[in-house]
Amino acid sequence: MHDSLTLSTGTLYAFLLTLARVASAITFVPLPGLNGASQPVRAAFALSCTFALFSRWPAMPDNEVSFGTLMVWVAAECALGIGLGVCVSIALEGFAFAGQMVGVPAGFSFASTVDPNTDADSTVLVTLSQMIAGLLFFALGLHREVLRLFALSMERVPAGKYIFNHTSGEMLIRASADFFLIGIRLAMPVVAMLLIVDIAIALLGRLNAQLQLTSLAFPVKMLLALFMLGVVAAAFPNILMEATGHSWATAHHLLGM
Repeated sequence: MHDSLTLSTGTLYAFLLTLARVASAITFVPLPGLNGASQPVRAAFALSCTFALFSRWPAMPDNEVSFGTLMVWVAAECALGIGLGVCVSIALEGFAFAGQMVGVPAGFSFASTVDPNTDADSTVLVTLSQMIAGLLFFALGLHREVLRLFALSMERVPAGKYIFNHTSGEMLIRASADFFLIGIRLAMPVVAMLLIVDIAIALLGRLNAQLQLTSLAFPVKMLLALFMLGVVAAAFPNILMEATGHSWATAHHLLGM
């Protein structure tokens, strides 16, 4: 006599709540290549991560749960997943912000390219910064930290037990300040050098009005911006590691650690 596979109601509740947390986090975690993937691929990735966390699924009651209680649990899991995803995305999006800060004064904002993640038009330096951040994300092994964070969240805050309060929102708002700090730290050396070039060109034009330096300004600033980015690129891994360290600390605070 063949045994039949049966799933208890508690197992289904545990699967649903874990999937809600993981899928909400993946939506905001800027994993390179995942945002540009099709919806079935992203759904399959969320399901695979959910099944990988099977040993951390919570023990849910087998009795019937009201629809309102289940929706409250799902909303809490989505809130926690979004919070974890935002914590991780702050560090990577800071690189895109730095590319935007450099691209405008350097003159690269006049040229656009296709963003491989969204298939939308984007400036050259913003797309380049996102690609560099994505490569460093995998090269430094930060993708493993994201998966470890999922497992830790299931251990510290079982599904259905998280309560989003004003303290959690305040921590996320404070952590968002790192977004601007990362961009400023990356872009400030380049922007300062471009400012010096603008002042020098303005003084030369003031001293001799016959000099037509406008046609030379854009090529000089573009080459100088690329040179300075090459010099500053040596600090990219250290800045990303420091930024993600703050992101993990914020995520741990959300988990009550």
